[in-house]
Amino acid sequence: MMRVRRLLMGIVFTALAAGAAPTFADELIMARVPTAFPEAMNALQEAIREQGYKLARVQRIDVGMSKLGYETAQYRVVFFGKPEQMERLPKRYPELIPFMPLKVTIFAELDETLLVTMNPATLATFFPDPALTDTFKAWEEDVYQIFARTRGD
Repeated sequence: MMRVRRLLMGIVFTALAAGAAPTFADELIMARVPTAFPEAMNALQEAIREQGYKLARVQRIDVGMSKLGYETAQYRVVFFGKPEQMERLPKRYPELIPFMPLKVTIFAELDETLLVTMNPATLATFFPDPALTDTFKAWEEDVYQIFARTRGD
């Protein structure tokens, strides 16, 4: 349990460094994937594409995690979004820029892999525009679908 707490703290640190808003545990979406990291990483990227999103980039964070005392190189942040939204939304709502594109932290834990992201629906608290609330809810549903596909559900 202590190892999971250390990992979660590392993830929150990493998410903050990657531009995500501060989050609490109940504002996170998490999934455990019963496969090794390379297979889970491939499944995640495929699930993102199947859900209609485009991968923006994959950021290795193992160097930073090594400095925090973690011994694995199997940590990544996967950035993704829908091109039309990534172009349109920041123009209309520049305050959304720190939250776009969407991000998933993926890391190995023994012979399994964990996926963690901020729940996009929590953004409605900070941006109460009804048009955005619908977008945030759609993103939340898409993240749940992406995680389910990655798990093989």
